[in-house]
Amino acid sequence: MSLIELRNISKRFGKLIVLDRFSLSIETGKSVVVIGPSGTGKSVLLKHIVGLLKPDSGEVWFDGQRIDNLPEPKLMELRHRFGFLFQMGALFDSQNVFENVGFPLMEHTRLSREEIAAQVMEKLRMVGLPDVGRKMPGELSGGQKKRVALARALALNPQVILYDEPTTGLDPVRADVINELIKRLNRRLKVTSITVTHDMASAYKVADRIVMLQDGGIVFDGTPQEIQVSEVPVVRRFVRGQADEQELAAIADAIAAEDGAKLG
Repeated sequence: MSLIELRNISKRFGKLIVLDRFSLSIETGKSVVVIGPSGTGKSVLLKHIVGLLKPDSGEVWFDGQRIDNLPEPKLMELRHRFGFLFQMGALFDSQNVFENVGFPLMEHTRLSREEIAAQVMEKLRMVGLPDVGRKMPGELSGGQKKRVALARALALNPQVILYDEPTTGLDPVRADVINELIKRLNRRLKVTSITVTHDMASAYKVADRIVMLQDGGIVFDGTPQEIQVSEVPVVRRFVRGQADEQELAAIADAIAAEDGAKLG
């Protein structure tokens, strides 16, 4: 049974069509990676899943319930079942690590301070940072900030974790640490993971399934092994990091025209 379903979703911003009668189903416990060029609606897709954006048309379903038409109080309650790792971490600079991770528990539960402290320490151990609770975000490395933000995303024991470009800004070694955490948490906690990324090394490592967006729809949906041998030109260029031949030709023409103008 699908945990998350987007049915014929359309979304535009002004004249820009981002999602065009887009449909996607995600099963419980799977790790799905969403890839695609910039501006193809990957982050917009995540925001529809948690109700931060509403579709112009179509339906969003979660756990057998339609959610795109829910009032805000109901959506707030529903979002407690989601953890969200933001691209830049989004830690509160004025709070230390312990306070950052404990913030969702303070805001949304009636746990005692002792119970919150125990939960925070458990989550910090999960991400391999049991000894940084007293540090401020400014004292952490980029990789540590991402891991603390992940611990905060886990605070309410979510059913689904959404990762928005989790390895952006990290060197390959630190990025691999994040990838390993995503894999292990998915396996250990039995959560459903949805990761938006441009990092194909990350996609190959964490995904059960890769979905590629282009022009408001899906141009590929399959396993990491299948995408590596895809013969669809736009898919092949993306996974290999190859520029479009028309774009290269346009650049060459522009350079030739500029050189011609200088000679003239």
